[in-house]
Amino acid sequence: MVDVNKFESMKIGLASPDKIRSWSYGEVKKPETINYRTLKPEKDGLFCERIFGPSKDWECACGKYKRIRYAGVICDRCGVEVTRSKVRRERLGHIELAAPVTHIWYFKGIPSRMGLILDMSPRSLEEVIYFASYVVTDAGDTPLEYKQLLSEKEYRDNKLEYGERFQAAMGAEALRTLLGQVDLDSEVAELKEELKTVTGQKRTRAIRRLDILDAFRKSGNEPEWMVMDVIPVIPPDLRPMVQLDGGRFATSDLNDLYRRVINRNNRLKRLLDLNAPNIIVQNEKRMLQEAVDALIDNGRRGRPVTGPGNRPLKSLSHMLKGKQGRFRQNLLGKRVDYSGRSVIVVGPSLKMYQCGLPKEMALELFKPFLIRELVGREIASNIKHAKRKIEQQDDEVWGVLEEVIREHPVLLNRAPTLHRLGIQAFEPVLVEGKAIRLHPLVCEAYNADFDGDQMAVHVPLGQEAQAEARLLMLAATHILNPKGGQPVVTPSQDMVLGNYYLTMEEAGVIGEGMAISSASEAHTAYASGYAQLHTRVAIATNSMPDKPWTEDQKDKLLVTTIGKIFFNEIMPADFPYINEPTASNLTDKTPDKYFIEHGEDIPAFIKAQELVSPFNKKYLQAIIAEVFKQSKIVDTSLMLDRMKDLGFKYSTKSGITVGIADITVLESKEELIEQGHKRVDNITKQYRRGLITDDERYEQVIATWNAVRDELQVQLMQTLDQENPFFIMSDSGARGNISNFTQLAGMRGLMAGPNGKIIELPITSNFREGLSVQEMFISTHGARKGMTDTALKTADSGYLTRRLVDVAQDVIIRETDCGTDRGLTVAAITDGNEVIESLEERLTGRYAQKEVRHPETGELLVNANEMINEATAKAIADAGVEEVTIRSAFTCNTRHGVCKYCYGRDLATNQEVEVGEAVGTIAAQSIGEPGTQLTMRTFHTGGVAGDDITQGLPRIQEIVEARNPKGKAIISEVTGEVVSIDENAADRSKSVTVKGITDTREYKVPYTARMKVAEGDTIERGGQITEGSIDPKELLEITDTLSVQKYMLSEVQKVYRMQGVDINDKHVEVMVRQMLRKVRVLDPGATELLPGTLMDIGDFTDANREVLKSGEIPATARPVLLGITKAALETNSFLSAASFQETTKVLTDAAIRGKRDELLGLKENVIIGKIIPAGTGMARYRHMEPKKIGDMSLSNYDNVLETVEPLADAEGSEL
Repeated sequence: MVDVNKFESMKIGLASPDKIRSWSYGEVKKPETINYRTLKPEKDGLFCERIFGPSKDWECACGKYKRIRYAGVICDRCGVEVTRSKVRRERLGHIELAAPVTHIWYFKGIPSRMGLILDMSPRSLEEVIYFASYVVTDAGDTPLEYKQLLSEKEYRDNKLEYGERFQAAMGAEALRTLLGQVDLDSEVAELKEELKTVTGQKRTRAIRRLDILDAFRKSGNEPEWMVMDVIPVIPPDLRPMVQLDGGRFATSDLNDLYRRVINRNNRLKRLLDLNAPNIIVQNEKRMLQEAVDALIDNGRRGRPVTGPGNRPLKSLSHMLKGKQGRFRQNLLGKRVDYSGRSVIVVGPSLKMYQCGLPKEMALELFKPFLIRELVGREIASNIKHAKRKIEQQDDEVWGVLEEVIREHPVLLNRAPTLHRLGIQAFEPVLVEGKAIRLHPLVCEAYNADFDGDQMAVHVPLGQEAQAEARLLMLAATHILNPKGGQPVVTPSQDMVLGNYYLTMEEAGVIGEGMAISSASEAHTAYASGYAQLHTRVAIATNSMPDKPWTEDQKDKLLVTTIGKIFFNEIMPADFPYINEPTASNLTDKTPDKYFIEHGEDIPAFIKAQELVSPFNKKYLQAIIAEVFKQSKIVDTSLMLDRMKDLGFKYSTKSGITVGIADITVLESKEELIEQGHKRVDNITKQYRRGLITDDERYEQVIATWNAVRDELQVQLMQTLDQENPFFIMSDSGARGNISNFTQLAGMRGLMAGPNGKIIELPITSNFREGLSVQEMFISTHGARKGMTDTALKTADSGYLTRRLVDVAQDVIIRETDCGTDRGLTVAAITDGNEVIESLEERLTGRYAQKEVRHPETGELLVNANEMINEATAKAIADAGVEEVTIRSAFTCNTRHGVCKYCYGRDLATNQEVEVGEAVGTIAAQSIGEPGTQLTMRTFHTGGVAGDDITQGLPRIQEIVEARNPKGKAIISEVTGEVVSIDENAADRSKSVTVKGITDTREYKVPYTARMKVAEGDTIERGGQITEGSIDPKELLEITDTLSVQKYMLSEVQKVYRMQGVDINDKHVEVMVRQMLRKVRVLDPGATELLPGTLMDIGDFTDANREVLKSGEIPATARPVLLGITKAALETNSFLSAASFQETTKVLTDAAIRGKRDELLGLKENVIIGKIIPAGTGMARYRHMEPKKIGDMSLSNYDNVLETVEPLADAEGSEL
């Protein structure tokens, strides 16, 4: 077998007939497969053991040689080599064809490669190949033309007239003759000359021909290799034949297709030996050609060959294509051993890094480790004995199993894995039953709930795998979401409710005003009933000496509640005491207003104070983020566990529950609804009198009922008691929101109909009163639409993620600094007056490109190439700086990736990013994962006129696929002044005139379009004249790459921010950069490049650098914006592109060009089974040499770290 780690790259090309013969272990001459009586393979057949190897390990076919000691012997009776049977997966055979045939990929693909090389139309080729016409291969001195097609009759007539003075032939032989006559060098030279003069369609065709001819010339492939004399036969174990229960056989379709080829080939040989009439031979040759076509790509030409039940047979091409093909089914992902799946249930007593594994499952998963341990401890005498003990589930086994699984992490995965937090590592704990126990805090990352979800378990086997699982994937370390850097482990539901209840304050309850010396005294007072959780008391600050009290606050009493004392106990010792839900209390200090001197009147002080609101879910999230910032990951996960336990404990103690009595119906409801009906009657009267149109009437009715509902909601909130369980649940963020409550106690309001249009009859009832029959049926439309939308959205969003990952999978942090001198100037992203993303948010965690100074004082705020942290970002924003130039992925010069400085901080760790981080995949997941939360709808911009604007998921797809947007804006091509806006009644349009410095442009605008400029306004080049979405391709033509990148970045952010999803800019930058990394060559200058070629910017610059060195004219090119699907297919790696989409097309093209895949991305390496070049798999981390540190005496171990030299990697750069 080939060792994949031994080679650096992989090349694909056309195989010459000699190459195919050299691969082969023998010719397959008979169509037979296996003998139905003996069930042994037939000699010289499709499963022949002499060609493909023995079907039993170390045993020849006739049984003369058995056992491993005869390894390598070739049996003199049956000719079979004694070896392992798995060679039947590797050894190829071949079929010698009696007549050459063309390869359908090269003749039938679009564009037809043979057609381009021979400059013939695909239709003419087809006529020749399938024996309908003759083609002139040598015109001699006759008036016939080279490559002219002749019908049967014309050929006979010309033969009679000219005899042997010209040559014409048909079939693949004729094409092979023609292909052999092509002189690549002179053709290329001719075409290059021709390109200087021709234009239009001719030019396009010339460029395409030049591209293919040049590819053949450079790759060393011969054009005549597209016609085959010999066909390889793939190994028999890749096209198996198995016996079913009833004695019948199931076989791979390929065997049928090979059998047809062999039958027709043998018949053709016999006909040629018999000197059969030409017409019969031609027919047989045509049938052979069709048989080979079906074998390579069934159904590409004409009707597909079908098997039993009219099912098309799966050919070689089909084995590669699609989700079930070789690439996606077996190479990019495999089924693995040592894995299991089961239903999940909650494990409230687990630690952050633990999961509960059912005993029987653990027994099976850790079997090899367990057997080794049982034999090692001499509990079992040998492996067989150990296996038997395990199967009988002996008592001794369980104790050993406990020790085997200790410190051996397992991976838990929940499908769909939308982002990297969908697979995390845990330390298993054995549990009874058959369900996996999951820690409640990791549910959000997995998007799991306990209504029957299942999860899969995988065991990392090797030492390295276990170490990586423990250090990089342990659930306790994944506290922040890589999408936006906010905590992903937030308490939810009952945990939130418990902590909210715990931190509530009440006036005048038992024990109010008592002074307490310490937290333990608070516990005693609560346990013995002298105080409640909500009782406000005063506690001595010196009982918590580690808290960061100010000098003023020390030796005072702090007024707080018993519950808050308990809550603060779970925090790290040096964290500020949290007494009110404000940001300053977290970052700064506990507010001074809660402190009182010893000896003052505590009850009076407390009475004078207002009640402080409890801590809701948002605030708990802020606390977690702040603790993470100030402490280690370990402390944070400990605090999270304590917060979870506290929440469960006190939500139970609180006894909060909802009953129908908690839903209070407003007295004023009837009156409000009556007013609504009256208002609607008035509107209808106005319509009947013709004062308003039907559309206006509809709009006003809708607005009326919405107003009634809002008014009801406002009144409900005013009457709702702060202690109402519904209020507590929604205010704490545990479950539900105000609109849910309005539907319970107020009115349900307006519903959308099946077509998405709002039905103007409102549902005036609520769930407390119950709906009428009509109301119930009106409300079913919305529910159905919700369900279908969700189903469609999930599929769409999943496909989007797949395309995003594919286009960005090779973006890895490859170096520390790329040394660029360019940067991205950022300001706050706004939409009208609304700030979508503030400057502070955009700067945090990025490197500055230039130094930033205070605009008034000139004080240096941040240096060039220095990381901007939260404090610096705030200082910059507070100083009134409006825009800052930062390092960005857009302007990074690193080939095949991004550098550390241009990327900035790693959001999942809040540290600077490590070299080797697969930031492309993270970016794709961060954009794709929230896709399911986006809406599917196209919104109407309201009113009668005006185009629809796309939002939500369809808008994201529109941007990343670079499609022409719906409701396209018209943009100005010049910088200048809007001189006039004239209305033209005849064709219902407006014309806008923009006067630039050099020229004046006029734009025709639809009458209904909403204008963005008025007369006298100045407009920038690329500025919008009308409202709507700009077409980025058009913007790229008018302005530069950076403007397009900025525009696309802000557009993506608008969509996500509108849905309340926080995604960091850098993820969008990485994706957009991938869409703009290609250029199209306009003029090749003195380079070897061909005009019109699409190529990587990096390759283009390299080509120009060579020419500039010798002082010649460089090539010119223009940037091209590709949609992600197109960009993924245009990648330099043919393996990655082929495994994405259009497999046959990609492979055809790569073979002709003799492409070399340098294996830079993740996908290519996964496909061939190499370790991926990211993270610990990067070359700089793999080829390390241990360095000697000199002889150390024991006394040196005190300061061992000081004596360690920095490790150097193979290239010599320090780590």
